[in-house]
Amino acid sequence: MTSSSRAPLERLRSELRELAEPRVRAQLLRVLSPADDELLGVRVPVLRELARRYRGLRPEEVDALLRSRVHDERFAGLLVLAEQMRVARGSGERGTLADFYLARTDGVDNWDLVDGSAPVVLGKWLLEESRDVLDEVLHRLAGSASLWERRIAVVATLALIRADRYEPTFSLVTALRQDPEPLVHKALGWMLREIGRRDAPALVGFLDLYAPELPRITVRHATERLGPEDRARFVRRR
Repeated sequence: MTSSSRAPLERLRSELRELAEPRVRAQLLRVLSPADDELLGVRVPVLRELARRYRGLRPEEVDALLRSRVHDERFAGLLVLAEQMRVARGSGERGTLADFYLARTDGVDNWDLVDGSAPVVLGKWLLEESRDVLDEVLHRLAGSASLWERRIAVVATLALIRADRYEPTFSLVTALRQDPEPLVHKALGWMLREIGRRDAPALVGFLDLYAPELPRITVRHATERLGPEDRARFVRRR
């Protein structure tokens, strides 16, 4: 059977194995520490290019990728979903893709998978939704027992930040300020830093109120782009 005659899902899986690099796999094993996953070692730019070429995969094919225990396959499936969201026409189609994603968050179970999918797949949809829907979805995820769903909630707000909508992020930071997980603390700091890049006074005003209550690592990440005096002032308070 030739490569062109195989089903798209089979071709994608074959290409992932052909494009894997042992050096990349060794690096990823150190930074991801996947528990039960098989890790092939495909570089992210390569995964993104594959996702663009395979964005026509059917929902059942994407579902098969997201249920795989091969880490690179799940990442590829999420990036295909992100590509489908980028080209989706109309709020109905985007809502269907977001619902598909939210029903499969058990497969979004490492920080690279969250960060590569949440802003595009979930965040892009939330931009169009009412404040009630936005709050319900984000705070349901933020209240989850799953570390990864809580991180999804936080990182999804990057799409809102880029649209100069900061309140949902501020609300999540206050809701999660006592979260036990450093990967959530870092995500909170990252989103606050992104706000500061666009509107430093908004970030400073928020930190004036809440910095003493936030995890130290959140404050350190949040203030990376502030002036030295402001940064020192907030870090000292932690």
